[in-house]
Formats: sequence, structure tokens, C-alpha cells
Amino acid sequence: MAVGAGAAVLAASGLGYEVAGRRLLDRLDLVVRAGESVAVTGPSGSGKSTLLMCLLGLLRPHAGDILVKGTDITGLRERALARYRREHVGIVFQFGELLPELTPLENTALAALLSGVPRDEAYARAESLLSEFGVPYGRTPTADLSGGERQRTAVARALINEPSLLLADEPTGALDGATRDAMAEVLFSVPRRWGCALLLVTHDASVAARADRHLALGDGRLTEVAVSGTEAGR
Repeated sequence: MAVGAGAAVLAASGLGYEVAGRRLLDRLDLVVRAGESVAVTGPSGSGKSTLLMCLLGLLRPHAGDILVKGTDITGLRERALARYRREHVGIVFQFGELLPELTPLENTALAALLSGVPRDEAYARAESLLSEFGVPYGRTPTADLSGGERQRTAVARALINEPSLLLADEPTGALDGATRDAMAEVLFSVPRRWGCALLLVTHDASVAARADRHLALGDGRLTEVAVSGTEAGR
């Protein structure tokens, strides 16, 4: 559930992660607040996906702490981590990771049903979110939707349990230019409208420039990238 505007939702400090003697994360610090969007860029292999996997609790950092709403997830056991993801985090992947044979309504409601939300409530939430994002939710299988519609469905699914933190992994990477821009508009409107924190990783500097803050990952650390007044105001 979302927290008060401006409060720190995510606070990572001193994160370290090493693979085959190579430091992907080196005493990395990161804070993302409710209502804020943060984009992280960096070349392939720089550690962007590793950072997201640590924040999801799918990888355990070798050093440091990850606090989400004040709870350090690095010490949680598997069952508690699964509950953490279910209750506090939404995730949007590059290719949506939706079930193609289900309708958008079924795909979206499923995330709520798996969290124990009653069926009628889950479907009502799903219908409301899909309407908000302009996605047809009749009997059309998700496989028959456009790329942009599938990604908007993925955002609706990520939001259905009212997460405090929304993570996005290259969410526009498989889209063409116009669809990419429209999808970016949807994503970066989410923190303001739903009060959650958004952390997005991308190769696309034009998408990253739309965020409230743009950080570059290199040599295991994050550094601030200036956001122009034109883009920052979007």
C-alpha cells in the first residue's frame, strides 16, 4: 500500500554484489520516495538487472541493506520475501510476461486473486485499471493485443495490489518509437496518480530523461545525471 508523499519507500545502502571477481554493485546507495520516479541507465552488463533482482529479493546482496517501508528485506526468509513482493512491489518486464491465452482482464485480476483478494473485488479492480489505461478487456486474448496494449496491461497488473514500489525492467525496450513514448507517459504518471515510488531501468536515455531523477550505473555506483527542465516537467 502506498505511503505518504515524500516518504522514503526504498532505501538501499552500501549494496555490494560480485560475480566471478567482478563487482557489479560496489557500496551502492539509493533512495526512492513516494510519488517520485527514478530512472537508471547504464550499458549492458553494468549491473542494472542485478540491482533490480536484489530489490525484488530474488538475489541477496553480498553486502548492504535494502529497506522497503522501513523493513530490511535482506534478512527475510523465502516465505517472508514472497509476501513482501506480493504486498509491496509491482514489477513490469520488457515483454510483459503475461499469459497469452488469458484476456487482459484475467491476466490483471489473477495477480489480485493470488494475493487472496475475493474474486468480485479482484475483477472490479482489474476492470477499473484497464479502463484507466485504455485497454480493451473483453474476450480478446492478450496475445492478440498490440505491444502497447500488452504493456499497459502489465502496468495494470503491477498496480492491482496497490504496491508501495513499482519496478520496471526495460518496459519500453520492445516497442516502436510512438508506442514507446506513449508507454513512457503512462509509466511516469503512475507515481503522481497512485502515490507509489517508481524505479525504472532502461537503455533509452530519452525515456530516462522523463523521470524526476536520472541516475547512471557504472563501476558499481550510481551517479546523478542532469534532467533538463523541459523533460523534468513532464
